[in-house]
Amino acid sequence: MTTTCTIGEMMIAALARTIRDGELVFHGFGSPLAQLAMHVARRTTAPRMVLIAGATYGINPDPPFLTPTTNDWTMDRGAAGWLNIEELFDLAAAGRMGRMFLSGLQIDRWGNCNVTALGRRGLAMKLPGGGGGGNLSCDARHVTLWTAAHRALPDAAGRRRFRLVESCDFITNLGHRDASGTSRQAYGHVGGGPEALVTELGVFDFDADGHMRLKGRYADTTTQDIVDSAGFELRVADDIDVIPAPDRRVVEIIRQLDPLKVHEREIRPRDMSRRFDLAEIVLKEKV
Repeated sequence: MTTTCTIGEMMIAALARTIRDGELVFHGFGSPLAQLAMHVARRTTAPRMVLIAGATYGINPDPPFLTPTTNDWTMDRGAAGWLNIEELFDLAAAGRMGRMFLSGLQIDRWGNCNVTALGRRGLAMKLPGGGGGGNLSCDARHVTLWTAAHRALPDAAGRRRFRLVESCDFITNLGHRDASGTSRQAYGHVGGGPEALVTELGVFDFDADGHMRLKGRYADTTTQDIVDSAGFELRVADDIDVIPAPDRRVVEIIRQLDPLKVHEREIRPRDMSRRFDLAEIVLKEKV
């Protein structure tokens, strides 16, 4: 009997909890944690959601397993239909995309993400780019952010390289405020911006100012661990929740969908040994 789960499975369950039933939800390329979260939500707490697959734009597919790449037609098995890219962007611009999942090599305190380039005085590293994230981050009603590389350990000289930064070197995907401090509302964007951030250390929301705020931690992390791994003064909620472990059925769904353990590519080696006791409540799969 399954009695424990991994940090990857904890993150997938936490990401799935951000999805509301009835939402149209989209993920982009190369995001197995987000992909699995969407399929878990549709099979459990959000049976009426509309799942749009990344790369193929299949509508409510039922793949037999998660493939190593999102651009694989196996991920479209059982789809009710397909969108083209123009239709996807039109849906978002019309305010009909309920949620999108985004990440970045840098995520700042306002929820801006950088997947374009590192370096402020010159190009230090070219990143893969944002695809349609620049547009969709402005138009999606809600955005869920994630990263499995939040922990910033000091090097031999005591320096830390942060994933959560004061400000991004380049803003690819818009959060609640840009580099000048101008709010997304001032630009007239239809989307509400980032609503949640899930990392391997904790779960965050964004306060009334649009600033990132710590809301929950895992049973094996401390608030101090999380604060130390942010490159800015992190706001902390009055009451920090311990993130609940998923129900056994959720873990079984994840393992059935990901027999190749594709999602573990996102998990750092040092986190692979982390284990959590499963919740006792049995959650029946919805169809």
